Formats: sequence, C-alpha cells, structure tokens
Amino acid sequence: MKKIAVLGSTGSIGTQTLEVVRANSDIKVVSLAAGSNIQLLEKQIREFKPVIACVFNEEKAKELKERVADLSVKIVSGMDGLVETAIVEEAEIVVTAVVGMIGIRPTIAAMEAGKDIALANKETLVTAGHIIMPLSKSKQVKILPVDSEHSAIFQCLNGEDKREIQRILLTASGGPFRGKTREEMRSIRVEDALKHPNWAMGRKITIDSSTMVNKGLEVMEAKWLFGVEFEDVEVVVQPQSIIHSMVEFSDGAVMAQMGTPDMKLPIQYALYYPHRRHLDGKRLDFSALSQITFEAPDMVNFPGLRLAYEVGKTGGSAPTVFNAANEMAVSLFLNKKIGYLDITDIIEQAVEEITLIKNPTLKEILDTEQATYEFIKGRWSD
Repeated sequence: MKKIAVLGSTGSIGTQTLEVVRANSDIKVVSLAAGSNIQLLEKQIREFKPVIACVFNEEKAKELKERVADLSVKIVSGMDGLVETAIVEEAEIVVTAVVGMIGIRPTIAAMEAGKDIALANKETLVTAGHIIMPLSKSKQVKILPVDSEHSAIFQCLNGEDKREIQRILLTASGGPFRGKTREEMRSIRVEDALKHPNWAMGRKITIDSSTMVNKGLEVMEAKWLFGVEFEDVEVVVQPQSIIHSMVEFSDGAVMAQMGTPDMKLPIQYALYYPHRRHLDGKRLDFSALSQITFEAPDMVNFPGLRLAYEVGKTGGSAPTVFNAANEMAVSLFLNKKIGYLDITDIIEQAVEEITLIKNPTLKEILDTEQATYEFIKGRWSD
C-alpha cells in the first residue's frame, strides 16, 4: 500500500490525483490540504478518510472542524498546518499541487522528513531550485515531476546518462492566441484567455499558458530538474499537444514522449515510478492523426517567454520577482483590474525595479516575494 499526502487537493491537479487513487486500490491518502474550498474538501475527507487535513484559511478551518466533528480526522490551518500535512509520518510521497510560492516551505519540510516529492508546484524550483536540488541529494529523496512536459522529459531520460543530453526540447501548445499580434490581443477578455485549446487546467495556469509565461517558468524548472543550462532548453510550439516534450542526445538521437493530453498520466507515473500501470482513457489513433506540426515560439508578441530566459540566466532572486509579479498580475487580470497585455508589462517593470540578491536564502526569497507584491500594489491595485 502506497501512502500519499495531497497538498492542493481541491485544485485541478489535486482532484485528478484523487481520480488516480480511486482507480487504484493500493494507494491510501493519509493527508489532504486545500486553500478555502471546504465543501469539496469535506467530501474528500469523508471519501478518503485521511488522518489530517489542512485548510489554509483559519476561519474556514474552524467551520470545517465543526462539519467533520463526527470523524477522527485532525483539522489544522495556516502555514504551520500545511507543513504538518506534508510531514505526516505515514506519508511516503507528497503531491505538491498547491498554486504559488506557498508550496516552498511544505516541500522543504517534507524533503527534510525524508518524503519523496511528486512535484506539481513549479514555483518551488523556479524560485528555490538552488536550495531544493542540493537538499534532494543530501536527503536522498526523489523529485518526480508531475508537469506533463517535465514528466515527458523524465520518461525520455529513464535509463539514459544525463551527461549525454544535447538539448531539451520543451513543447508548447502556443495557447489560444497563437499567431496573434500584441495589437490583436489588446482587447482580450478574461473569458477568452480561459479557453485553452487542448488542456483542462486551473484558472491561473490557463492564463499563464495563454501568455506563455507558464512555458518560461517550465524552462526555469527544467534547468534545475535535469541539471542543464538555459542554452540547452529549447521551446518548440507543437499545437496538437501530442508530443509532450523531447530530448536530443549527443549522438543526434531524439526521444519523445507522446500521448493524448491527460494529466492523470504524469500524475500516475510519478506515484508508481519506476513502474507503469493501466490508465483508462483515450489512446492516440495514428491512422486518424493527419499531422503533427512544429513552430518556433513567438517571443516578440509573447515577451513573457523571452523575459523568462533573461531572468533565468540572471538567477538569484530575479526568478522570484518574475514569478511573484506574474502571480499578482494574473490575479489583477482575473479580477478585471488590468488589461491582458498589462500582465507581461508588470512583470518586466517589477524585474527592473526589485533589488537583485545573488544567492538568496529561503527568508530572502519570501521577502523578495513580498517586496514584489508591495511594488505592484503601490502602482496597479488602487
């Protein structure tokens, strides 16, 4: 029986993780954590019977505690509660599916407690990769990528020598606005940006995909996960989302992982690694697949990707500013307080303005996040 903790259980990755659990009788959920959706979390608690559950919102946690008073589950809240759900003794692997930099502390705590990490919280590596990867090595814990692209690369590298990587080919769908100019995107509404052509995802990551900021974050994540330089990570637009990523080796061979767009595949692969299990779902029909096309990414009309490469090469606290500024800008856009093109403009201004720290500690990373939020609030939130 494999025992898991699921942080972010009411979000897109969290709910799909629980679908994988339902389909496999040898996985036991021992802890759950959510932000504020206590209606869904209560249902999950009653179904999966964890020993502990966290609601980040303290008031909501009090309400949930009353609602599940008939059960033996322990209800906790806040960052301390989130950490407690991550280090629960019974858990062998922690699925980190919370959104944002809130995931860093519980991920570090889980690793220090000897837990393997099924990583769906890319911000952890984007902002603290220089802390996380050495910790993984010293604690001898696995970091198993759940992002479809990074899982694809991970699968292509299974059994290969990482020193023989020539380049990583990180695929992108191009999002719903592929081929549009910035002028054509000026009037884009929230409703338009939330319509991804291939993937069903959470609201923030869907917006990030449309701006290609998400692909920029994935470039930074790939650098840390696979121990390569930014020059060795190339983004390739593959609109059909059939090839999830590729690796080219020193002899010129290219290995690709292909499949239908289904996040349950990388989730299940991480939970059972190095083994594979049957997964229900649609299969690729190559006789019906007329073509797979490729394009170079448009870094002029989608400057978030260009900026991500620049920020990644700068390093230090710059990726934290990039990430925090994007989080705040996307939130402002979703709340219809700024325009669509303002998202990347805000990120660029924040990166220029916030002081760079070359080798930030965890505290300095979190302080930089707050400084970025304050900078943006002072200019755009009123």
